[in-house]
Amino acid sequence: MRHLFPLKYSVSLTLAVLLAVPFNAFPKDDKEKNPDDIGDRNVSGKVNFYSLEKEIAIGKQLAQQVERQSKVINDPVVAEYVNRIGQNLVRNSDAKVPFTIKVIEDPTINAFALPGGFFFVQSGLILHADTEAELAGVMAHEIAHVAARHGTRQATRGEIAQLATIPLIFMGGAAAYGIYEASGLLIPMGFLKFQRGFEAEADYLGVQYMYKTGYDPTAFVDFFEKIQTLEKRKPGTVSKLFSTHPPTDDRIAKSQKQIADLKPKPEYVVTTSEFNDVKARLAMLENQRRPDKTSSTDPNKPTLRRNPNSNTPIEDETDPSKKSSGDEDDRPKLKRRPSDTGDSDPTSTSTDSTPPSGPNNNN
Repeated sequence: MRHLFPLKYSVSLTLAVLLAVPFNAFPKDDKEKNPDDIGDRNVSGKVNFYSLEKEIAIGKQLAQQVERQSKVINDPVVAEYVNRIGQNLVRNSDAKVPFTIKVIEDPTINAFALPGGFFFVQSGLILHADTEAELAGVMAHEIAHVAARHGTRQATRGEIAQLATIPLIFMGGAAAYGIYEASGLLIPMGFLKFQRGFEAEADYLGVQYMYKTGYDPTAFVDFFEKIQTLEKRKPGTVSKLFSTHPPTDDRIAKSQKQIADLKPKPEYVVTTSEFNDVKARLAMLENQRRPDKTSSTDPNKPTLRRNPNSNTPIEDETDPSKKSSGDEDDRPKLKRRPSDTGDSDPTSTSTDSTPPSGPNNNN
């Protein structure tokens, strides 16, 4: 007599088998190692229960929830600039979905991309980045998560919840949600906090996307080291400000090795004057929105405002003795490779060039 297994049992057995397969059991395409093959390779894995259409629908639903819970910065100058930087990276990535990129008012030093290409950059990231390349590095990392479809791959592997409860997550099941630390956003944490293998892959791909777009990839490591320094000065900073993918010595070392293996370019873009202008404008907008608690008690008392070119507050501009000289050259900087004369240190030169357009914009 033939016995038929219930569908529920068969599905559970299939999931158990999939979850038993280690991450490294799915070998990477050799093309993933070559930045010249970006756009013509598959970096999204081999096992995924979700179609791209379903992934976009999931991301759209979650993005709407994010926008209801946060304040989107609609300033045309800030929004257009950040979107342009992001779309330029997307064109030089392996992403197969269109991206919607928005800036939200949030002091968190981070950015996060939801499945399907819905990408949010926190204002704190822009204000704490010292160069355009640092901003691009964090954005490239998040674009890599979407290109590799880590959100739905992790859902498939059961990291968000068991298969039977996955539909509840996408329909709004509260038990599956977690608070995005420091931001107060109610989002399924499985879409933001990835397993170690996925974070390593996003680091690897993100460095490649920076490199292909024309940015100095060492800025990615520089920013991670900056976050580590903040953590050492004030323990607990990383868990609050970079909670979804905290930098570690191991991740930094791997990225440094990867960068060393890349074919050197004559020069890289480090920053642009437009970045400095947008950062200053964003700081001004946030200062305007921030209530002045001293005005009602002592109108003559100086207030602390953020210096747009620094990560620390400065005295109010009404005090002439506290004003900066404004002589700093903020024109775009290109980092040049060492010459053949034996000079071991790269130099930075100032030019009037625009942000990189990337060598291949048709990917």
